[in-house]
Amino acid sequence: METSKKKISFSKRRANSLADKDSKIFNFVNILLLVVFTIIIIVPIWNVVASSLASSEALAKGDFVFWPSELSFDNYKRVLNDSTLWNALWISASKTVLGVLAHTTFCAIMAFALSKRNLKARGLYSTMGIITMFFSGGMIPTYLLIKSLGLLDSFWVYIIPALFSYYDVVILMNFFRDVPTSLDESAKIDGASEWKIFKDIYVPLSKPALATIALFHGVWQWNDFMTTKLYITDKGLYPLQMKLYEIITQSQAASSQGLNAAIAINTTSKGVQLATIVITTIPILVIYPLLQKQFISGMMLGAVKE
Repeated sequence: METSKKKISFSKRRANSLADKDSKIFNFVNILLLVVFTIIIIVPIWNVVASSLASSEALAKGDFVFWPSELSFDNYKRVLNDSTLWNALWISASKTVLGVLAHTTFCAIMAFALSKRNLKARGLYSTMGIITMFFSGGMIPTYLLIKSLGLLDSFWVYIIPALFSYYDVVILMNFFRDVPTSLDESAKIDGASEWKIFKDIYVPLSKPALATIALFHGVWQWNDFMTTKLYITDKGLYPLQMKLYEIITQSQAASSQGLNAAIAINTTSKGVQLATIVITTIPILVIYPLLQKQFISGMMLGAVKE
């Protein structure tokens, strides 16, 4: 009997030892892969930052990766002294802030209504929303619609067409369904209207989901330049990304004029381009860590589960 117990105890210790060994190997491989992926991601980004800090001569040589041989802040001075860039920054910030507020509010109201199972024709509305996730009207019909609405060369072309996203509505809708119905019933007994229930109960309880779609839409608004390219001809309404696109196209046009012109213009244009890339990336890098906790929670709890 004692011999049998000893064998069982030995087997358990051996199994635990093997499990610990496998776990250590698994963790080591995971850490190694994560380190490699991190290096792959960070090196190009750091190269862009280092290149933006290089002088035109060092940038023309291009013989560095981690730090320029000649440090210079001329690229940033030129960018920050450009009044058109400050205007583009204002447009980008304005359309991002207003777009996020309008989009989040509109989607939250839609999600609140669709989360009610007693809503008439709820299935029809959901089907119409799902169709928009897979099909669009096409570029030309959309352009004609924007034109007929009088949104061409208007700041509101950045805001109104982007008000609705059924994907974001689904995230919020599933989040709202987790709110206990007893809260609704208690509020109605106290005489609260649907709007007051939405504003005072659902919105405070759904901050992670709201932060998630706000971050999604904010990043899209900040990086979007196709809307400008398609619907805006007034350069006073150009956002920062369109300004960056202009710098890139001017650099490419200069390089096609000949080698000497390319060396004279491209080095400066390239430096300004890289400095602009760094400046346009900083707001996202600052905002994302502040919303990361809410973002992860919103993605986990608001996942599609119909």
